[in-house]
This record gives sequence, structure tokens and C-alpha cells, in this order.
Amino acid sequence: MILKPCLVLGLVGFFPLAQAYPKWFVARQTTAGSSQATATTSASASASEPPVVSYATSAPHTPFSGTALVTGALNASSVGTNITSQPVSPAATTYPSNGQLQNPEPAPYVPAGGVGTNGTTPTYNAKSDFDYESLALALYQEYIELDLFRDGLARFSDAEFKAAGLNAEDRYLIQFMAQQEVGHATMLTNILGANAPKQCTYNYPYTTVAEFLDFCQKLTRFGESGVYGFLAHLDSREAATLLTQSITTEARQQMIFRQFEGLFPMPVWFEVGIPQSWAWTLLAPFISSCPENQTRLAWENFPALWILNQPNPARVNASAGFNETLGPGINALNSTKVTGSAACINNTTPGSSCSPAITNNRTIPLSYPGRRVWFQWESPGKPVGPNNSYVTTSSAGTPKYVAWVTQLNVTYSSLTVSNNSSIGWTTQPSLDTYAGDPAINGTMFVAITDDDIYLTPFNISLINPHVVAGPAIYQAG
Repeated sequence: MILKPCLVLGLVGFFPLAQAYPKWFVARQTTAGSSQATATTSASASASEPPVVSYATSAPHTPFSGTALVTGALNASSVGTNITSQPVSPAATTYPSNGQLQNPEPAPYVPAGGVGTNGTTPTYNAKSDFDYESLALALYQEYIELDLFRDGLARFSDAEFKAAGLNAEDRYLIQFMAQQEVGHATMLTNILGANAPKQCTYNYPYTTVAEFLDFCQKLTRFGESGVYGFLAHLDSREAATLLTQSITTEARQQMIFRQFEGLFPMPVWFEVGIPQSWAWTLLAPFISSCPENQTRLAWENFPALWILNQPNPARVNASAGFNETLGPGINALNSTKVTGSAACINNTTPGSSCSPAITNNRTIPLSYPGRRVWFQWESPGKPVGPNNSYVTTSSAGTPKYVAWVTQLNVTYSSLTVSNNSSIGWTTQPSLDTYAGDPAINGTMFVAITDDDIYLTPFNISLINPHVVAGPAIYQAG
């Protein structure tokens, strides 16, 4: 059998799709990240092993302390102030959906229609600014996950993991998830080319294994949801195909961290998608610095949002805590304030345990309809992100609503603002996605808005001009 190389034009080098390659094919691969100042590693390439990106094996995890040389998001001239909702096109509803074929088939067993189904050779590259900026954001996400998983394993001892209910095989699973991120970062780097973002240095707030697991669970949530929000909008259907095949792995990671944390593994019928600026707002505060000449992003950073009474999964009664998070945005749990009988780890009372398990049913739900939820938010203008070089902004008006973004729903509840104009509360709504599926559940998103505009999953980014602060991750279940 003769193995032929798959040549994909439009990239730096060629993008590998098969399992065996001639040596000249591998030699033209691009390997990113070689400018890292810290120790790096990369799998050795052979005729049958395309190389992976270089990545740091040791790096500081401290806040950035210098002065930003460039500030603000990447931008170009704008032709308008915002994107507005448009009416439904008449052509959008003409297909009869009657179960019959409406047009001749281009080939036997091939129904007419579809994108990229006409035999054209796929080209796995960015085809628009939207593509490049979205894929670059995804690459930032893959790199932080690669570092995060490795950092938790290095930071905590075997005994500390054992006390949290995780054994050597569980730790190996986390190590393997880090290796998955090497593959994801390599794929995106090959699509983006020579100017693809490189690995940065990061700063994490957790100090215990329980906090590490919760931080991972929430970070993989917005990593997954951030891709769902733009995946169907990519001009490059080829890139969307590959990204779909990586984000399904991310979904599995998120569920595993829920199981490690003792949460019910999948309490929703649908996974939620969020806009790119929401994902970037949640990600950027944990990036300390990036290499010189790092590719910048065009997405907005919104003001930070705290959930003051965020449900704490480390508690038997998760809703009983107040000010038990490690900061805004992700609102990851603080386990150091949960002691004695209030803690659910290793609790032997039926329905009260949050020890790692395939599944746990907890007697007391993490949250519930009618619960009063308290918020605090920042004003715009704060430096965040790599080298403190991005600045939080908002074009919204007066805060009036809390947007609950979950599953297939964007719903709103009225916000009551206290005498302090940056603190307020709302009541957790009660609604179903479909009958029998409580919409507000799982690891989901909230934001403070100035309007309650009607949105669906496909046009959710139209919420951005109305965001006062947020998003924040709400641990509803």
C-alpha cells in the first residue's frame, strides 16, 4: 500500500490529517512556542509522528507586576456602533420539511445541499477576522488548561489528593488531560500559522485540592461554552469540524471534574454557549504575562462580577455560605471556610457526601427557585489580562436585570440595586427548558444587564452591548 501525503494549502507548512507521513511532510510542520524563556518540551518528530507545540514544563505562577506597553483590545476602524437584530429572512422558512427530497441528488445516497459537500478539497485555515480571533481565543484557552492541570499536580502532594478522595489513577487522568491540551494547542496552532498565540504565564487563586478541582470544573465550563458560542458562525467549516472534535473532549473533561468534585455529572439536557467576549472576560484575569509580540485579541473585557452568596459545593448545604469564593468571574469555591459537619467531603450521612464518585445525589440542592442571589460588580476601566494590557469596558446603561444564560435559554430577572450602586440582588427564576428539565441547573452563567432583550443561542452575542458587568459563573447545580 502506498501512503500519500495529504496536502492542505493556506497554512504555515501543511496540516496533518493521516497517521503516516513522509519525512519531508513532517519537516515542514510549524512548531510554535519556541520563544518561551522557561524550560520547554516537545515530543520528538519522526516519519510517523507529526510534532507538537512546545510548552513550558516549569514557570512562575505570580501576578504581573510591570507596566503595560500596549493597552486595549486589538481593533480596527468600525462601520457602526453595534450589531442590531434583523427580521427573519423570507427565504429562511421556505424549505417544506415534509420528509421528502425536494431536489435531485448530486450522487446516489447524497441529498442535495450542505456546505462543503461538493468534493472541493478542504483547506483547514482561518477565512475571516472572525475565524482568526475566535480560534486564537480557543488557543489561549487550551494553553491555560495545559498549564492548569500540570500546576495542580505539581502543587499538591499525593497525600493532599488522597485526603480529597483522589488516588494515583485519578491523578494520572488529570495528567492525561494535560496531554490532551498539547494536542488541542497543536491543532489550533497549525490552523492559525506562524502568528498563533503562544503559551503565557498564569496566576491561580486556589490553595487546596478542593479549590483546584472546582477551579478546573468552572474553567473547563467556560472553555467548552465559549466554543459552542461561535462554532456555528465560523466561515471556515473545515476548522469548525476539527474544533468540534476537540471540544467534545473538553466536554468530557468538564464532566470528570464535576465527578471529582462530587457533583452530579450531567444535570442538564443541553450545554450552554456564550459569546467570545464572555469567555475572554473570564479567562483574562488569570493570565499574568505573555511572550513579547504575542498575538492580541479583539474581544471585549467586561467589568468583573461577584456572586456574594455563590453556592459552595464543599458544603452540605451549599447555599448557606456567604463570601466563600476566590474572586469574581469564575467565583470558584473557597474551601478553607468550610469545616466540621458543614463540610460534605467524606460525610457519611446519606445524601450529604461530595466525595469523588461516578455520581452523587445530594439531599439539599445547591440552589433552588426563589433563592435570593446577591451580586457586587466593578466599574469599567480596570486593567486586566496579559501584562495588564487589556482594559474592562461597558457600553451599557443603568443596571436593571440579571441575565441567566443556561442550556437553550436566556432569561431575565429584575435586579434590585442597594444604596451602594454596585451591589444588588435578584430572585432565582423558576423555568424549564422543556417540561421536566429545570433550565437553571449545572454550571451556568449570569450577567448584569441594562435591558431584557429577546435572544436565542444562535444570536446570543447581541447581548454584549447591554452587559453592565459579568459574566459570572453560577453554580446552580
